[in-house]
Amino acid sequence: MRRKEEGRRARGKARSRALLMAGGMLLLGLVGCQAAPSSTESSVGEGEGGGRVREDVVVVMGTTSEPEVGFDSVYGWGAGEHVHEPLIQSTLTVTNTDLTIAYDLATDMQVSEDGLLWTVDLRNDVHFTDGETLTATDVAFTYNLLRDSSSVNDFTMLQEARAVDEDTVEFVMKRPYSIWPYTMAVVGIVPEHAYDADYGSHPIGSGRYVLKQWDKGQQVILEANPDYYGEAPKMKRVTVLFMEEDAAFAAAKSGQVDVSYTAASYADQSVNGFSLQAFETVDNRGFNLPAVPAQELADGSQIGNDFTADVQVRRAINLAINREEMIQNVLNGYGSPAYSVCDKMPWYNEAAKTEYHPNEAAALLEEAGWQLGDDGIRQKEGRRAAFTLLYSLNDSVRQALAEDTKNQLREVGIEVTTEGVGWDTAYDRAQREPLMWGWGAHSPMELYNIYHTAPNQEYALYSPYRSETVDNYMDEALASSSLEASYELWKKAQWDGESGITQQGDLPWIWLVNIDHLYWVKDGLHLAEQKLHPHGHGWSIVNNVDQWSWED
Repeated sequence: MRRKEEGRRARGKARSRALLMAGGMLLLGLVGCQAAPSSTESSVGEGEGGGRVREDVVVVMGTTSEPEVGFDSVYGWGAGEHVHEPLIQSTLTVTNTDLTIAYDLATDMQVSEDGLLWTVDLRNDVHFTDGETLTATDVAFTYNLLRDSSSVNDFTMLQEARAVDEDTVEFVMKRPYSIWPYTMAVVGIVPEHAYDADYGSHPIGSGRYVLKQWDKGQQVILEANPDYYGEAPKMKRVTVLFMEEDAAFAAAKSGQVDVSYTAASYADQSVNGFSLQAFETVDNRGFNLPAVPAQELADGSQIGNDFTADVQVRRAINLAINREEMIQNVLNGYGSPAYSVCDKMPWYNEAAKTEYHPNEAAALLEEAGWQLGDDGIRQKEGRRAAFTLLYSLNDSVRQALAEDTKNQLREVGIEVTTEGVGWDTAYDRAQREPLMWGWGAHSPMELYNIYHTAPNQEYALYSPYRSETVDNYMDEALASSSLEASYELWKKAQWDGESGITQQGDLPWIWLVNIDHLYWVKDGLHLAEQKLHPHGHGWSIVNNVDQWSWED
């Protein structure tokens, strides 16, 4: 999935440049004719003081936020950059602002002692937008469909979903999976009676909004669902335009949109009538350090790196990184230090935090036998303390982070060569060379996917690393009888006092920063409180668009 998402960026750039080059007339046409009307024609309602206020909003997202194959859970709608609260379809659960679990369609859930049976009670007052009642049969249909057909989410743990009665559904698991409620938070329920091959383009759901129009490559228009079972949305119409960074900035400057995503490189700019707002994330950037010596596997593939295989080297690199300086240099101050892939999550272990200590980094390298040479680069037994740090082409932030890493490590005698690569080769090369990655999700499975030994393989999937202790903690976490109890096991996988993946442990990855998600927001528009955004500058901004409001 990550390879697929990254590959879409290049296509998105060309599409957005076309929008920008077409000039202001095209933008005005989108916003004035097909999308939300101009400010003089806006949808309005009566405010608390008796005045008239707007009830519509126009939001600009990146091109990769547009779901290529539509608004269908089977094809990734609700996952990755498309994570959102129930917009078009309802979900069984949602996440709270602290990323614990709350209910949407569900009213209660129970899990058996062996973790193999989840029983979920449902609301009985929910209807799809075609008038049909949403029942447990629709829930079972959705999950069994995703189990058999999903191209994004992993449903290999699910044996069967079955409706017990109209408002009770059971999930029979092949293996215990304590974090199942996080999966339930990203699966939109589709109607069995109205699901077909064209569903993604014309979805029928039970969420807060109805998809009224989708002009592929340009925009999506949502209108409030008049039969929504929850509190009626304040914003009656939401228009989403898809643009690349340069076009998004131009759209804000034109004043024809209300919210527009942007990047740190634009943070020193100003836009009349807009404020720049920053939202905290778990959208982190960091690089892997292959933790095994260079070797050739039986299939002929090359993995490992003799320099980064030394744990003292990995620990020294971590201590030599000044994350606060990096945030200022690369992100214009819009970010926070990252010490793990799950900072601020309920399952984050504070032991992951590391202070900047270049002198200690140098001492570790000396202890490991890496002595400074005349050119300032360390050597050991005729080998230079050097590696290549890869970054994805056309990603200016990752490139800048790679360059900053290069400069900082030079100070402790490590030579870094940076190289831009395409995702067609990056995954394979990351098995033997560090690569600048982007991760971060509202689920502990992010930890599992990065650090756990891959099924039927010798090492973890994205970089060669293996720890039986770490694997066991994660396996125990998944097999835990309660979600809350699993949090402590995920923490122990990070560090249990003797082993783990943090500074005093194996440290096979270095985490640098969590980037703030930046948006130009029109004066007078109040965005409701945002929870931590996951990786991807996408739909998470409109998690609670129904609660946004214009000043009266």
